[in-house]
Amino acid sequence: MDGIDDSVTRRAEDVLRRVFGYGAFRGRQAEVIGHVAAGGDALVIMPTGGGKSLCYQIPALLRPGVGVVVSPLIALMRDQVAALRDAGVAAAFLNSSLDGAAAYEVERQVLAGALDLLYVSPERAVMPRFLDMLEQTEVALFALDEAHCVSQWGHDFRPEYRQLNVLHERFPKVPRIALTATADADTRADIARRLNLEAAKLILAGFDRPNIAYGVSEGDGARQRLLRFIRDRHPGEAGIVYCLSRKTVEATAAWLAAEGLDALPYHAGLDAAVREANQDRFTKGEGVIVVATVAFGMGIDKPNVRFVAHLNLPRSIEAYYQETGRAGRDGLPADAWMDYDVADVVAQRRMIEESPSDESRKRVERAKLNALVGYCESASCRRQVLLGYFGETLAEPCGNCDACLEPIDAFDGSVLAQMALSAAYRTGQRFGSGHLIDVLLGKASDKVTRFGHDRLKTFGIGAETDEKVWRAVLRQLVAQSLLEPDPEAFGGLRLTEAARPVLRGEQAVRLRRPRIVVRKSAGRGRGRVAGLPDQVAPQDGALWTALRACRLELARQQNLPPYVIFHDATLLAMLHARPESLDDFAALPGVGGRKLERYGAIFLAVIQAHPATPPV
Repeated sequence: MDGIDDSVTRRAEDVLRRVFGYGAFRGRQAEVIGHVAAGGDALVIMPTGGGKSLCYQIPALLRPGVGVVVSPLIALMRDQVAALRDAGVAAAFLNSSLDGAAAYEVERQVLAGALDLLYVSPERAVMPRFLDMLEQTEVALFALDEAHCVSQWGHDFRPEYRQLNVLHERFPKVPRIALTATADADTRADIARRLNLEAAKLILAGFDRPNIAYGVSEGDGARQRLLRFIRDRHPGEAGIVYCLSRKTVEATAAWLAAEGLDALPYHAGLDAAVREANQDRFTKGEGVIVVATVAFGMGIDKPNVRFVAHLNLPRSIEAYYQETGRAGRDGLPADAWMDYDVADVVAQRRMIEESPSDESRKRVERAKLNALVGYCESASCRRQVLLGYFGETLAEPCGNCDACLEPIDAFDGSVLAQMALSAAYRTGQRFGSGHLIDVLLGKASDKVTRFGHDRLKTFGIGAETDEKVWRAVLRQLVAQSLLEPDPEAFGGLRLTEAARPVLRGEQAVRLRRPRIVVRKSAGRGRGRVAGLPDQVAPQDGALWTALRACRLELARQQNLPPYVIFHDATLLAMLHARPESLDDFAALPGVGGRKLERYGAIFLAVIQAHPATPPV
């Protein structure tokens, strides 16, 4: 750790090994931990799955006093505290889920100096009574998790976070660390200003998640493509499917369940008990799929989510990155798959225009939406486009996205663009894509004939072109800002000033040929055996199943999610290393001293009961 005392380095590495069971820090973890442990403030941008929690947990264990972690969601607090306790760390949370007696006991532990880490909500963190309590004990640090919530430019704006400056005002000598996985340059500057962290060390740990394969699909039949995607690439594996509306969530979950998948709905309109039960099944079960609105996922610490799918366009690239980041937190291969249509663009644009935000805010939201549509319609490497948005450069195409694995065919689409723009203009610039396509194809629907559009020059002008192609053309004209949703006309598309030179033949338009993307594995044997990861050879399947069953039983006995016992990555290490003694077991990643003591002999017995067999 550059600039940090060697003794701090040695102590941090000892905690990492002894408590958390890892032999080395990843990325810029060491730099962050050393800086905060030495008393410095930091603003940390680190991708989901990059180990953000260790960046404040280890400094809290190194410094005297209790580390106070401000976290926005009860579920996240509960899971992190459970994992810390299972690792032998004295941790607790204070939130509305505790009754008076339980909250009093936690406060007593704080005042007695018996806790290493305390998780609280932003609302509780600024209460005078809570601050008075902290003044009666020693505070090691303040960690402000999900720090993008403080920013009006962030994708998940939460006003309560703006009051957190009171922590610095009351405890000016206590170091603060603000962390988030998603923040562009404007959001970072806004976070620093609102939390008075302009002088803090900014640590950008990068946005790339190379274990996630990105793909975009388009056209009709989205549900069928989703089902094929899950069955081909993720049979028996956990995943999240995001939808825009509650109605679509419930219909999609019911349809997937009818197709034989373990799928559950989740949205804010469901009864609270149902939401909690469905979330509990997802976190504590294996192979459960949750279909949800964006109300789900931010507080989920489940590391073995193998895919995140979007059936509708998200709000922005920041929201998309945050949501897809819930896949593959354990570093193993995962998928981010999205299906979208021009109707999604119209719906998101309408939500922006109808929001109570001022015009400057709406302008920012329009730009964010346009950037996401550009990502969807890009013919180049998805990862390069995604990282470029956050100001990061990837020198070479990633080789792990649909655009790299199945290069997109682009062509001169000027004539098709002129036809579509002309149809939009001649129909009055107030109709949606479905109506325009009917006009172009020469379909005399009731609506077309009612408005007399069957008598237009453009009626049937595109009859020789497939409907799927026209849908792709209209999407791309919106993406290229030649058409835009009309906020005054429900679902209508109107021409922009940029369309004029195209219509006059003065400017060419390049388009992508439409395709349906549900890729087979990129050199990874997905679909081989349901529930069997690619890293597990068929002859090791019995041991893998037994290790997972053992983990699940231990988790059920303690009412914990299975990943709190051990991550999948640790089970894979057991499978491949086949330790024969407790000393061998202690060398596995993710096996700290407490876990070795509690679980080592149990898992060794499972391994010994399944001797290695030669490959078939």
